[in-house]
Amino acid sequence: MNTFQPPSRDRAFIESLLPAVEGLLVPWHRATVGGFEHWPDEPVLVVGNHSGGSYTGDTWIFAAALFRARGFHALPFGLAHDLALKLPLVRDFLRRVGCVAADPTVCVDLLRAGHNVMVYPGGDHEALRPYRERNLVKFGGRRGYIRTALRAGVPIMPLASHGAHGTFIVLDDLPRLGRALGAERFLRMKAFPLALSVPWGLTLGPTLPYLPLPCRMSLQILPPIRFERTGTEAALDEAYVLACAQLVEARLQEAMDARTQT
Repeated sequence: MNTFQPPSRDRAFIESLLPAVEGLLVPWHRATVGGFEHWPDEPVLVVGNHSGGSYTGDTWIFAAALFRARGFHALPFGLAHDLALKLPLVRDFLRRVGCVAADPTVCVDLLRAGHNVMVYPGGDHEALRPYRERNLVKFGGRRGYIRTALRAGVPIMPLASHGAHGTFIVLDDLPRLGRALGAERFLRMKAFPLALSVPWGLTLGPTLPYLPLPCRMSLQILPPIRFERTGTEAALDEAYVLACAQLVEARLQEAMDARTQT
């Protein structure tokens, strides 16, 4: 008997945030969200490309649009960075909106219980990539999300976010400097970016909350990807996991390329 109890989230609190998202973020970024016709009735692992450093405006814009289109239950639980979940005020806020620690077991349990989950496999490696690479999907070889989807037996719902990396300008991500300073060990950061942002100007290192530049954002929900094989055996097959990851990343990159050309 499965005794898993999903983390609680505050529906009234989430609904109270929608006017701010729709009244401020959407017009500020002239944002559009499309592809809801692809959303299935079964639980999915939403996999997105990550941009903007510490700013997650595209995530909020997507969540608000999904809430309006599919209802509260469709909102995915989000996987949050360990550091964010250790900060008292930030931790409480994230838990109220449905963020959980990036624990594969919890993620699989949520999916098997019928909930949607959202993950950004690229993490800071992608969110802090240089501006010249703003239209590239960069997961850095991370494939744990594939194993999670296979173990849970759910499809992956790719979410392509275009434009969000223009909210600030990363001149260089400087991973070697980050390693030399111990950023990966102490902050779990693979990048140590040199960036331009408002109001901080030129900064080096972890990005502080900043005023996002009014770049145009376009988010597109792509058709779900269902895998021929699922289960523990499939998740342990490294060649199969790699092939699945390459498929997901290719779909996302194709969507980014198409949006870039328009």
